[in-house]
Amino acid sequence: MKIAQIAPLAESCPPKLYGGTERIVSFLTEELVRQGHDVTLFASGDSLTNATLVPCSKQALRLDPSVKDMVPYHIMMIDEVRRRMRDFDVLHFHIDHLHYPIVRSHPGRILTTLHGRLDLPDLLPFYSAFPELPLVSISESQRRPMPPVNWLGTVLHGLPRDLLPYRNAPSGDYLAFLGRISPEKGPEKAIEIAVKAGLPLKIAAKIDAADRQYWTQVIEPLISAHPNVEFVGEINEQQKADFLGNAVALLFPICWPEPFGLVMIEAMSCGTPVIAFDHGSVPEVIDHGISGFVVRNADQAVAAVRDAVRLDRLAIRQQFEYRFTAERMARDYVTAYRRLLAGRFETSSTKMPAAPGYLRAGSDEIRLPVLPSVGLDRGLSPDGAIA
Repeated sequence: MKIAQIAPLAESCPPKLYGGTERIVSFLTEELVRQGHDVTLFASGDSLTNATLVPCSKQALRLDPSVKDMVPYHIMMIDEVRRRMRDFDVLHFHIDHLHYPIVRSHPGRILTTLHGRLDLPDLLPFYSAFPELPLVSISESQRRPMPPVNWLGTVLHGLPRDLLPYRNAPSGDYLAFLGRISPEKGPEKAIEIAVKAGLPLKIAAKIDAADRQYWTQVIEPLISAHPNVEFVGEINEQQKADFLGNAVALLFPICWPEPFGLVMIEAMSCGTPVIAFDHGSVPEVIDHGISGFVVRNADQAVAAVRDAVRLDRLAIRQQFEYRFTAERMARDYVTAYRRLLAGRFETSSTKMPAAPGYLRAGSDEIRLPVLPSVGLDRGLSPDGAIA
C-alpha cells in the first residue's frame, strides 16, 4: 500500500526532546515501512526515517527561533501534499484540521487522526460543518464531546517493543513526573503526593512560553520549599529509559480530559507502575491493580504509592507488550486504511474488529483486553471481552 503520513512541523519525527504527536507519527511510519508498505513522510527536514522524507521545513519549528507563526509552514506543506495526492492510496493526516477544505473532495483516501482534546467550544461548529471526512480517535473518551462524524475507529497508541527496556527492579527510590509543566498536567499535585508519601520526586518536563508564569509563580516556589523535589528539565529518549525504569512509580495526576497520555505506556514498557488520576483516557490505558492504579485524589494516590511497590513489574511489561506496541498500532491502522478504501464507516451495526489495545468505537461492548494470566479474576474472558 502506498501511504502518506503528514506530521506536524513543530517537532521532528521523532522529536529530539518533548513531542507526543510527532513521536507517534514516527513510530507508525517506521513500523509501516517494516511491514512492507511504501510510505512517504511529510515532516520537518531534520526528521530521521526509513520512509521517503519530504522536508516541509528546514528543522523542527519549535527549535527555530526565527519562526513566530507555524501556520504558514503547515499551509505550504498541505499545498505540497495536494500536488502529490495522486501518488498515494491513503493520505493520513496528523495536523488537526488545517487540511480540511483542500481534501474535502477526496474523502475516500483521506484519514485524519485527532490527537488533541475535542471538548473545546470552537470545535463543535467546525466538525459539524465537515461531517463526511473520516476520523480516527486515540481513545474512546476523546471522542465523547464530538458531533456525529464519520468515525473510522479508535486506535490506541503504541511504542516500538525495544524502545524502552524492561527493568526488573528499579535502582532508585523516587517517584517520577514526566511531560510538560502546565496546570492540566498536575505537577503541583505530584509534589503534594510525593511530600505526603515521604519519597523523593524527580520532575522531567519542558516549560512552554505559555506556562512560564505558572512555573515561576506556582511550581518553582514549591520545588524550592521541598528539598525532596528535583527538577531535571527536558530529557531525550535515552535518558527517559533510565528516568522511568528506575522510578518506584510514575505519577500522572492530570486534571483534564487527556486524549491518551503517552507517558503512561512509556512507563509500562519499563515495568514501572503508573498512578494516575481518573480523567480522560486513563481508565482505558491503566488496568487498575495490574499496571498501576486509577485514583481520584492525592490521598488515594499516596495510598497507591505504598501499594505500587507490590505490583508485579513483569506483568506490567507484559501488558505493554500485549496492548501497546507499535506493531499492534500499525496493524490497526492498516485495518482502518483498508476499511477507508472499501468505503466502510462505523454505524451501529458495522464496527472494526477488536484487537489487543484497540477499542471498538460506537459499541455498547467495549473490549479492553488484558493478559489471561492476570485478567480472569476481573470478570474478563480470555479474549478480553467483558464477561
